[in-house]
Amino acid sequence: MAMSRAQRVKILIVLGMMSLLTALSGSSTNLAMPRISEDLMISSSAATWIVSIGLITTAVLLVMFGHIGDLVSKNLVFLIGEVVFIVGSLLTGIAPTYLTIMAGRVVQAVGSAMIMANSMGIISQYFPDANRAEALAVISMFVSLGSISGPAFGGILITWASWRWIYLFNVPVGILIVLAGMRLLPLRRPAHGEIKRVWQQANWTGQNLFTGGMILMFVSGYWLQQPKQLWLGVGILAGGILLTILAFIQDQRSRSPWIAPSIMHNPDYLISVSVLLIVMLVNSVSNILLPFYLQSYGGISAFASGLLMMLQSVTMLMITPFAGWLADHWNRYYLTILGLFVLIVSQIGYASYPAKIAMTPIIWPIVANGAGMALFLSPNNALTMGAVDSSLSGVAGSMNSLARTVGLTIGISFGATLLFAQLPGVTRISPQSGEPFLHALATVFWLATLVSVVGLVIVVFRSIRSYKSVTVRSKNK
Repeated sequence: MAMSRAQRVKILIVLGMMSLLTALSGSSTNLAMPRISEDLMISSSAATWIVSIGLITTAVLLVMFGHIGDLVSKNLVFLIGEVVFIVGSLLTGIAPTYLTIMAGRVVQAVGSAMIMANSMGIISQYFPDANRAEALAVISMFVSLGSISGPAFGGILITWASWRWIYLFNVPVGILIVLAGMRLLPLRRPAHGEIKRVWQQANWTGQNLFTGGMILMFVSGYWLQQPKQLWLGVGILAGGILLTILAFIQDQRSRSPWIAPSIMHNPDYLISVSVLLIVMLVNSVSNILLPFYLQSYGGISAFASGLLMMLQSVTMLMITPFAGWLADHWNRYYLTILGLFVLIVSQIGYASYPAKIAMTPIIWPIVANGAGMALFLSPNNALTMGAVDSSLSGVAGSMNSLARTVGLTIGISFGATLLFAQLPGVTRISPQSGEPFLHALATVFWLATLVSVVGLVIVVFRSIRSYKSVTVRSKNK
């Protein structure tokens, strides 16, 4: 539909503000875990499930809501998602017990899934390919800003008010965003019985298989981090992977698949999503392991280490606008190659961290990591959404978000499990951990480097494949 540039910018701001709010809530939640544990008198391990339950719920529902957005209305699903997110935030903020806070987090995560599954689709719907990378870069900036601000924002609220305001804050701000979205996003009223028909014809067998597989993959990390139960964790992980694969196979054979067969047979799209999963996996390894090196081993305060790690998000925030502009004015394939190359360099830097704490060798890999992520994400997202028809942009965007979430989860489990598997009997890292810890840390990052190289090979192959395709089309004209 015809839309002025001013209208598109306003829509982009609404999408960005909601992305910022969800990112802010997620990053603040991590900081609130110790205080929630104290107030509700639960264990630290139980408190971590307040984070995990949201991650699991979002992951299993992303594809479903992306598909529904394509069939019914991306704008409608997005706006309903905002309302559900606000309700979940309210329930979590006033929850008197552990079980009710878990229930609130589930509701909040359902809203997040509806939002994330359709945000990229809405951008593809209103922004032409020539400007799409810049628009996607703006959304990434809002997410980075939320991730950066989360610890400081949450710390202020926890110190001066209560951890509950991390969630209650979302209510008034979210309502304002919903009202703006209702004015700016064109809404199509579904035909009588349309939603009921979509719901009844949906492939629930595939969804249930996928849900079971994802849950098993997520919870396997608990046993994978315990040397005595390692093989049980491996078995659960393998079972989760098998169920997830079966879910995709079954879905493609069903009469009403969640994922359009044209997407599953689109090599350009599948390559882009696969590389995104690899990049998010590699990036999350440093996020989970650096606190052990900086705080536990190096004795740096939590505040100082937080500032050091924040340099990655700050770098991404600074470079992302330039990367988005460059992706719309230069070769997107080359830009993803450059991003992967910089990411590889950063992993080598992590693997070379010194025994004696020194700022220069610590800081530059963190900055390089942020630069590599910024250079890669915007052009890759644009390539991903440009590879599919706009009518399928909802489910395509949700698959992209799913790849991010799964990569993040695998990277966290991969990093923590490999580190502690090399340190039998060590339950806590300390300055006395010495050389064994440094060797184990370096080994994990060398493996992350290898995984990054695999990603680089894939994007180089993608670039060559695209060049040959363009050449063939030129000859045939």
